[in-house]
Amino acid sequence: MKKSRFTEAQIVGILKELDAGTPATELARKHGLHPNTIRLWREKYGGLETSDLVRLKQLEAENTQMQRIIARQTLEIDAMRNLISKNGWGPRSGKTR
Repeated sequence: MKKSRFTEAQIVGILKELDAGTPATELARKHGLHPNTIRLWREKYGGLETSDLVRLKQLEAENTQMQRIIARQTLEIDAMRNLISKNGWGPRSGKTR
């Protein structure tokens, strides 16, 4: 994935200029962008503050860590179930002795 020339904080700053009334074409020319890029940024970052972006990054990192933990535990549970079923330690079927 291509990395942007602008940080998210800079993008929010450019969008604030847009909200202040500067035309998108003028902003695009000033910052060396295509007007469609500004439109895409507005869809993605519209209404966010810099502090919101920081919190969003933290939540994404936390979510990724939780997904890894869940995947690891699911693998362990599946391995234990396979081991139990192969060794006959699992619950007995409806047979009575």
